[in-house]
Amino acid sequence: MSVNRQVHPIEAESYSILRSRVDLSHMPPFSRAVAERVIHASADLDYATDLVIDDAAVAAAVEALANGAPIITDVAMVASGITARRTLCRISDPITTRLARSAGITRSAAAVRLAHSDAGPGAVWVVGCAPTALEEIIARRVRPALVIGLPVGFVGAAESKAALRDSGLPQVSNISEKGGSAVAAAAVNALLYGPDGTGVTSDADDTSAAGAVE
Repeated sequence: MSVNRQVHPIEAESYSILRSRVDLSHMPPFSRAVAERVIHASADLDYATDLVIDDAAVAAAVEALANGAPIITDVAMVASGITARRTLCRISDPITTRLARSAGITRSAAAVRLAHSDAGPGAVWVVGCAPTALEEIIARRVRPALVIGLPVGFVGAAESKAALRDSGLPQVSNISEKGGSAVAAAAVNALLYGPDGTGVTSDADDTSAAGAVE
């Protein structure tokens, strides 16, 4: 089924204000969509220079999503903000807690291991909370369609995002410590909604998530 949405007049007005304050027209369409939706979700114009977007990878990820690539998130808050598509998040599974304890890793890292076993290569990975999840994605060589790495915090967040860029994986990240679930979900929604915000992909499980962050 096609992913279609109606742009609310308030959202349209918000984007008009955003574009009056920062000009991202030099960016490729889908990279611009990611940057603008992240700024829209955060009201933080600094993301215009803080984001690091692999333009070719973002365009390829749109096609991968259209062909049914799974979306894997590090935490439930990111998953709840991704509209129009189901996601895979293993953070709350009891087996995740057991694996974390036995392996001496964080629950977020354990959730990545389990999700990778479920989904295999070609997924879009989305990290908005835990730097350790991003580190695990890099270490496990998950062969992603795209990694959206936007964890937040003063411990390990900036470092994990730098490691993502250094890894050579197809990625969207940012330089500073800021990030979070809302902006990570917004970046995915940009790929699903496209440059005009109305929807560009197809998915057999066309299901909207509650508590959407657009």
